[in-house]
Amino acid sequence: MEPRWLADEMLGRLARYLRFMGFDTEYARGVPDAEVRARAEREGRVLLTRDRALAAHTRGAVGLSALDIDGQLAELRRAYPGLRWDVRNERCTLCNGPLAPWRPPTTVSLPQGLPREWVERGLALHRCEECGHIYWEGSHTHHVRERIARVAPAPEA
Repeated sequence: MEPRWLADEMLGRLARYLRFMGFDTEYARGVPDAEVRARAEREGRVLLTRDRALAAHTRGAVGLSALDIDGQLAELRRAYPGLRWDVRNERCTLCNGPLAPWRPPTTVSLPQGLPREWVERGLALHRCEECGHIYWEGSHTHHVRERIARVAPAPEA
């Protein structure tokens, strides 16, 4: 079973990357440490934090030291070497809601940068069931895949 994550305020970008990979990742922003700790325990989530004291006082927390996303991904990969590690269209990177395949009605305007002819040729679209944000495979997804493969390769057997 894959862990469900709770990223603290210092790890917002990591939370988005984990959502790109389809992991259920909540983000605790502007919340006191005691509440973050209680939420992780109440919801059965693994706390991800750069705060050493918070990590030390939270059962099962993963304390990260890297400041940048590359280092954070690499540290997490080392801490959880058996997890799948690829991009999936399963979670909204904005709100963590589930994504579902979506076909826009012809009367709906598409997000900026998404040509209707691509959609008409079969470009797969996904829409967040909670916030409505629309996703598609594009250059950003390609760059995220490249980064993940580069900074967090599968551990050597």
